[in-house]
Amino acid sequence: MLKPLADRIVIKVIEDTEQTSGGIFIPDSAKEKPQKGEVVAVGAGKINEKGEREPMDVKVGDTILYAKYAGTDIKIDGVEYKILSVKDALAIIE
Repeated sequence: MLKPLADRIVIKVIEDTEQTSGGIFIPDSAKEKPQKGEVVAVGAGKINEKGEREPMDVKVGDTILYAKYAGTDIKIDGVEYKILSVKDALAIIE
């Protein structure tokens, strides 16, 4: 698995359903990029000006919303992941 560095996190992208509530299937070309993911790995945190490591705001298992065009997309064993900075995580979904 991936081990992110500093203030980076790895998320597993959560795809929205491909069918509307009325039963219409949405083609890939018409879908918006997903902006929701499950945190699967967290870096140690960034070191501040005092030389102290800042705690991360998210933890493994959290489901988050992230900025639309944030991060780097990667695919491992057919699963889509994204590596992004913790500052691109907008909210934790509870």
